[in-house]
Amino acid sequence: MTNLTLTPARRIDARMVAHDWAWARDNRAAIQAHWERRRAERPAMFNGTVLMLRRWSLAAGVLEAELFEAEYAALTALKDWGFPDGSVLNVFAAAVPRTRDGTFLLGEMGPHTAAAGRVYFPCGTPDPTDIDAGGRVDLAASALRELREETGLVAPEGPDPGWIVVRDGGLMALLRPVQLAEDEALLRERIAGHLAAEAEPELSAIVGVRASADLDPARMPGFVRHYLASVLAGA
Repeated sequence: MTNLTLTPARRIDARMVAHDWAWARDNRAAIQAHWERRRAERPAMFNGTVLMLRRWSLAAGVLEAELFEAEYAALTALKDWGFPDGSVLNVFAAAVPRTRDGTFLLGEMGPHTAAAGRVYFPCGTPDPTDIDAGGRVDLAASALRELREETGLVAPEGPDPGWIVVRDGGLMALLRPVQLAEDEALLRERIAGHLAAEAEPELSAIVGVRASADLDPARMPGFVRHYLASVLAGA
């Protein structure tokens, strides 16, 4: 995990720009064929519009980012093919919930999802619903929405926790710490009720991490393990 970087940021200023993604345009036929194969495996996948990162800078604790609209099919191909186009990044915001008694709560993705079996923080690729009337992208709202939709949990009010920006090749994960006011046992019960009420929940299980021994290289992406290892080492 030595190629990953963690950088704190106190604020993110993200805005929409128009961008002609040449790689997606030039590879449209191959992307479509790949999407059809992926959809055959998991018919619940939907080719909606997502936001991707075109240009960014991080200075004085402020991440400035330019995002543009793309098809999810193109993003899927980019990830599956090992990020062959270095001109863009797969960017997403993730809530990092931690219980009062010190457990980080992660979700195992359900079998119908694109990342079935993988374990990571509640997150999702930003989409047009995250854009305000002025063209700004509210990534904090995106992260907290995913937390609520996937687990039923609502982040408590409090001081702005800031962000941790994780870079890993073609990926940029924007991690938003969420300190919860209840212990793990109660929160697990609450999440279980939320998942049971969903017709097709996005998560199939909740995974708790309290120590480095709980990190699972087979199921947890590098950005998750790298971040948790750094926090747990300093605990």
